[in-house]
Amino acid sequence: MSILQKHLLIGLMIISGFAALPLVLSERYLLGEVIVFFIWGMVAMNWNVLMGHAGVFSLAQMLFLACGAYGVAMGVTFASVPTWVMIPIAAIASAALALAIGMACLRLTGAYVALLTYAIAEMTHVLIITDTECFSLVANNCQQLFGGSTGFSRFEDFGFRPLLKRHWILGNYYVVLIAFAITVLTVVVIIHGRLGLAFRAIRDNVGYASSRGIDRKKYQVAAFAITALLTGLAGGVYAAHFRFAGPSLFEFSSLMFVLAMVVVGGLGSTWGPLVGTGLMMVVVEVSKEMGDARNLVLGLALILFVIFLPKGLAHGATLVRKRILQARRSYLPADPQE
Repeated sequence: MSILQKHLLIGLMIISGFAALPLVLSERYLLGEVIVFFIWGMVAMNWNVLMGHAGVFSLAQMLFLACGAYGVAMGVTFASVPTWVMIPIAAIASAALALAIGMACLRLTGAYVALLTYAIAEMTHVLIITDTECFSLVANNCQQLFGGSTGFSRFEDFGFRPLLKRHWILGNYYVVLIAFAITVLTVVVIIHGRLGLAFRAIRDNVGYASSRGIDRKKYQVAAFAITALLTGLAGGVYAAHFRFAGPSLFEFSSLMFVLAMVVVGGLGSTWGPLVGTGLMMVVVEVSKEMGDARNLVLGLALILFVIFLPKGLAHGATLVRKRILQARRSYLPADPQE
C-alpha cells in the first residue's frame, strides 16, 4: 500500500467515524461543536498546505474564509440566490481573489508575503466596518453593501428547519461533513501526490527546485488558489449554518486561533492540524469564562509549543513511536545463530 493510499484510508476512516457519530451523540449543542470543528479543521488543513508544505507564509486565510461567508450572505440577501447555489460560487470567488492577491504578493518571499497579505486582509476589514451607506432595504431595514459593522444575519440557511423540524441540525451536520470530507481527501491527495512533492521542493530549496523545472511562482500561486477555494467553501458552509457573516471573521484573535491549531498540531504534517483543531477548541471551551483573557491562553500555548515542541504534536508522536520501537528492539533476545 502506497503512502497516499494509506492516508486516504485514514481519511475515509475519520470521515466514516464522524458520519456514524450522530447515532450515539444526539445532543444539539455537542453536534454543533462538531460542526464548528469541521469548519475550523478545513481552514487549518488548508493553511497547513499553503504554509507548511508550499512554504508561503500567508496571513490572508481569514480573508478567504470571509470571502466565502460574505459571498453566500450577499448573494442570498441581495439577489435571493439559493444558498446551495451560492456556496460553490463563493468558493470560486475566493479562489479568484487568491489568484489576484497571489500574483501580486508572490513576487516577494518570506516575511514580506506575510506582511503584505495581512495588510490586504486588514484593509478589507477596515473598508467593511466603515461602510455606512445604505445599499438596499431588507425587511424595512437599511443594509449596507458589505454589511457594515454588524454584517449579515438571519438569511436563508440550508433549508432543513421546515423539513426536519427539531432535528434540523442533523441536516446541517451532514452537509458540513460532506464539505469537510471533500477538503480532507483533496488535501491528502495534494500532500502525498506530485503537487505536494513540488510544493515541498520549493519550500526546502528553491534553487534546486528551479533546476528541476519547477517554477516557484506558478506552483505557489496554484497553492494559494487551491487552498483559498477550499477555505472559501468552509466560509460558505459557515455562513449557511450560522446564518451570519460579519467582520468578526477578520479579528486578529480568530487569526491567532487558527494559527495555534496549525502550530500545535504540527506544521507540515498531514493530520496534525485536525489534532490541533480539536485540542485548541477544548482549550477555548475550558477558558471561555475568562473573557478576553483566553487570548492569553492561546498565546501561551503558541509560545510553549514553539519553544518545547516546535514541530507540533504530530512530530512529537512520531518521535515517541520511534523510541518505543527502538526500545522494543533493544529488549528482543539475541539470535542464537549469531
